[in-house]
Amino acid sequence: MTRNTNLFSGEIFALKDKYDDTQVSLSDEQINEKYKKGEIRIVTEQARYPLDSIETMLDSKKYILNPEYQRRKRWDDTRKSRLIESFLMNVPIPPIFLYEVDYSIYEVMDGQQRLTAIFDFYKGKFNLKGLEYWGELNGRNYQNLPEQVKKGIDRRYLSSIVLLQETAKSEEEAERLKQIVFERLNSGGEKLTRQETRNALHNGKFNQLCIKLAQNDSFRKMWKIPMESEGEEKLLESESYRKMEDVELVLRFFAYRHIDKLKSPVDKFLDDYLKQANGYDDETIKNLANLFNETINLIYYIFGDEAFIRPKQERDSKTPLKTIYDPIMQVFANNILYKESFVKNRESIRSNLYSNKQLLYIKEENNRSLFDGRYNNKKDVEARIKYFHDFLQDYI
Repeated sequence: MTRNTNLFSGEIFALKDKYDDTQVSLSDEQINEKYKKGEIRIVTEQARYPLDSIETMLDSKKYILNPEYQRRKRWDDTRKSRLIESFLMNVPIPPIFLYEVDYSIYEVMDGQQRLTAIFDFYKGKFNLKGLEYWGELNGRNYQNLPEQVKKGIDRRYLSSIVLLQETAKSEEEAERLKQIVFERLNSGGEKLTRQETRNALHNGKFNQLCIKLAQNDSFRKMWKIPMESEGEEKLLESESYRKMEDVELVLRFFAYRHIDKLKSPVDKFLDDYLKQANGYDDETIKNLANLFNETINLIYYIFGDEAFIRPKQERDSKTPLKTIYDPIMQVFANNILYKESFVKNRESIRSNLYSNKQLLYIKEENNRSLFDGRYNNKKDVEARIKYFHDFLQDYI
């Protein structure tokens, strides 16, 4: 497929042709010299915080619960309660990790949920529930615990490892080292999704744009994601929301505008695009935001909340699919100038989109479905784009 001619002037994406994974050969003497220079050496210190001091710490605003590292998997009251029970039993708790961004100002890299749970407990924001060994305390908050139990909890500590400011010589180096630490910290335990990792490591203005656009009402209706107005608890019931899959879908729309550069694996393609898109100027970002909103709202107006669902004659026709979302979004975006014609012919477009059943299957490949999610290489995506592009020509 040729380059998309509908790109904005500032919408540049230059994909590296080759990634150099070769190992540099050094002698033992050179390796020793590299170690002495401390080219990559993180300076840390350890600290211990009494639990009853954490409320004051967080109120001071010197500890930044940074949204760049924040996941959407918030702890519920049961999980918070189990943490408090662990302190009651003196069970060892893993240390939190802080990064000193300025003198006595710390960014929380790992441990936000633990800090928030302790903070909420001392503020009386939840009652203990689901305790396994201290069931007698279920239903109580900090304020109405027996005095001796209160004193016992107050004497417990939360350990921390602080990455000191002198670790990095520049802001760029600081970002690189934080990325290294973050990736290592999250290599075990509950694995982050690729988009959660992007959100933490590449949280520039374009990533923030994707988060904002994922709140579009039409988008959420078509992907079966609750609205902001339904509250956080309802939102967190959605796996797509919890895992930031909604944000990745928005990112895919923008990255696939450069379909001529698509390479496997797609995750790497999206990583590379986001890193470069974070450098787009404000005008380009504004133009792209308007294009996304206009496109998604137009598609919702024409097809309703079933826009990305498999053609009715095929199995599993209730789940929205990326194999439809990706191409149909590209084609409508590239033809957005014909919006009035599409609106005028809304009923015909909706009724006839999948009427030519022969085109929905690929004869050369055992008559498989054009929208089979197991096939997602560049050729497959281009074939789907061509299907929708050819269909819309009758309405232009």
